[in-house]
Amino acid sequence: MKASVGDRVVIAASRVDGPVRDGEILAVGPGGGPPYRIRWSDQGREGLFFPGADAHIQHFAGSEGQHPPVEGHDAGNPATSASASATTPVHSKTWRVDIVAYEGQHATSAQAVLHGEGPDGVMGVGVARRRPGDVDVPVVGDEVALARALRRLSDLLLKAAADDLSETTGSPVELTA
Repeated sequence: MKASVGDRVVIAASRVDGPVRDGEILAVGPGGGPPYRIRWSDQGREGLFFPGADAHIQHFAGSEGQHPPVEGHDAGNPATSASASATTPVHSKTWRVDIVAYEGQHATSAQAVLHGEGPDGVMGVGVARRRPGDVDVPVVGDEVALARALRRLSDLLLKAAADDLSETTGSPVELTA
């Protein structure tokens, strides 16, 4: 795993609903490898980090090939943090989608509601219908209704982004999945 000053290290949660941890790489080891000196975005603390299998690097634009070393692994060394202070911090964001499925006798409906830093409360709705002669396999109705709800939510988010871009640029924008 190679990184550069200004890149982000992101650690996946151990549970699906768990938090994602991220931090800015302030200094790197020999050749861009570990150990990395990280400023964690959740607490602002700095420390040395050796990534495990649950970590990945998000490269900062233009950082490829820049690998200032962690000099003596000294977290308080100003020589290793001076270049990092000039980078623009990038933080991970957590958005949550709550999905609820309602099963009826011949149909399943689902609602997918977005919660987060974006347009809160955006909702996609999907429905799956079963004909009276079809075999009753509830999981299939759930899957189809949920997929349609998520697709509708995706379409609504793309439309919101296109509208925001259109307003910002003054030109019509159309985004597709």
